[in-house]
Amino acid sequence: MKTLLLLVAVALQIDSQPAPPRPESLPKPAANPSASQPARPNIVLIVADDLGYGDLGCYGSRQNHTPQIDRLAAEGIRFTDFHSNGPMCSATRTALLTGFYQNRFGRSFEGALGPAHAGLPLDAMTLSELLQHVRYATAIYGKWHLGNSAPFLPTRQGFGEFRGLLTGDGDHHTHISRSGQPDWYNGETIELQPGYTADLLTRYSIDFIERHQNTPFFLYVPHLAIHFPWQGPDDPPHRQEGVNYADDKWGIIPDRSNVAPHVKAMVEALDRSVGAIIGTLKRLDLDRNTLVLFTSDNGGYINYAGGFENISSNGPLRGQKTELYEGGHRVPAIAWWPARLRPRVCNEIVLTFDIMPTVLRLASAPPHPGDGVDLTGLLFRGEPLPQRRLFWRRRDSKAVREGPWKLMIPGANRPPELYHLADDIGESRDLAAQQPDRIARMSSALKAWEEEMAQSTRPNFPDLPKQSH
Repeated sequence: MKTLLLLVAVALQIDSQPAPPRPESLPKPAANPSASQPARPNIVLIVADDLGYGDLGCYGSRQNHTPQIDRLAAEGIRFTDFHSNGPMCSATRTALLTGFYQNRFGRSFEGALGPAHAGLPLDAMTLSELLQHVRYATAIYGKWHLGNSAPFLPTRQGFGEFRGLLTGDGDHHTHISRSGQPDWYNGETIELQPGYTADLLTRYSIDFIERHQNTPFFLYVPHLAIHFPWQGPDDPPHRQEGVNYADDKWGIIPDRSNVAPHVKAMVEALDRSVGAIIGTLKRLDLDRNTLVLFTSDNGGYINYAGGFENISSNGPLRGQKTELYEGGHRVPAIAWWPARLRPRVCNEIVLTFDIMPTVLRLASAPPHPGDGVDLTGLLFRGEPLPQRRLFWRRRDSKAVREGPWKLMIPGANRPPELYHLADDIGESRDLAAQQPDRIARMSSALKAWEEEMAQSTRPNFPDLPKQSH
């Protein structure tokens, strides 16, 4: 039996919202969904790693050639104000798969989980588990980064299949982790395979789609690209087993002042992967009943300690990965379903944790408590989302979003900053001195949110039986 032990709470909102239902009042998932229900869509969720807001052609890149993703954007909904829940890997992945602020699970989930951390609690109810309970086939091919070893594995969190790496990064050719260990799994077993990471994930994804074309499926493809080691398909392997690469984790970069050529090759490999997956859906006539979501787990690196420069692009945004300025968490995002979605650009404020309630609604799964909101009205009918306050925190950096206004606290003992993003997307004009009342109001909301996060370090959900693995 699996129970999530955290207090149920929803995101603080500008206007008060009804209290969420008590866990004991929530319906249990149906064991056998009715055959009379309309066909439930397949879900393909592709998450790039460290892809910046300006790294794709459809978001303004003139350097990277991304025709496949650009076509996805032209045929679907391209979001301009989509945000990862965190400015680093594990934080966003936690929110994505649980539908909750990652901060509810403790401070370690606000950054990147390392060997000293355990992993996503096994009693955390995940999107994949809830979809399994309504008879979806589930698979993850790519980077997990929510636990480096048993029992904190994707196969114990609702994924029927797993191929890829557990840790935060691996050599894109040799699949050796930063600590010098083999990190390429088939299920729960190490099984190294030759091949470039993005190409292998594409191959696994196509095979999964072909095998499950006659049943609803959830395919989660968290790419390693464009995370370091910065290696395109034609760059040389770097890591070897038995060597610790903590001080040499970036790959072979002849010119540290210009990492962009390596990243360009990675972005374009990612683009080809997306194209191959979409091509498979079309070839099997599955595109008419498949929702494809594409996004990134956080913003891109512009520079990195050690002299690494010109890495990724966050376009007009200030900041980069690890930071709470927009460049750290405003990311590319596209929703594609040609038979159901009207192509357009969407300027609504959306976060990663909104994906879970949206997918559950589309899959005819019972609603589940969480901090995100259902996007189906926005996606299919163009309905605006309810007003809400949104929060980010990593270490001593904090941010609050309220409509176009953003409160930014860049660190401990640093004064608050205030930006009007509709007029200043680059966060260059601090309006804090002109808006003391707004600063006080948003600061008070932030304090209340932090108190709530501190009191709910494990959610409490209805019992659901675990799936076999």
